[in-house]
Amino acid sequence: MMNVREDDVLEAAARWSREGRGVALATVVETWGSAPRPVGSHLVIDDRGDFLGSVSGGCVEGAVVAEATEVIADGQPRLVSFGVADETAWRVGLSCGGRISVYVEKVG
Repeated sequence: MMNVREDDVLEAAARWSREGRGVALATVVETWGSAPRPVGSHLVIDDRGDFLGSVSGGCVEGAVVAEATEVIADGQPRLVSFGVADETAWRVGLSCGGRISVYVEKVG
């Protein structure tokens, strides 16, 4: 995982939006148990597939990037959750027994 300040992620979101890119911002809004990133962590994604920051790790990040692509396309924010009782959690790498909720919204 890259060591990036949260301010850098938010600045990139604003800059990419000013440049005319489609941009989505993902924010960790809830964690429970073992979670690699704290509440308030950000990941910014653009319509080119570029991203900066981190909301989790491993495959969860890939799933959040996929959701962000849809948010950029349709403009509808989403709350996505991965957790211990969710079969998806095992597939995306949360087998350590945690839960994470991430809010994904379009910027600009």
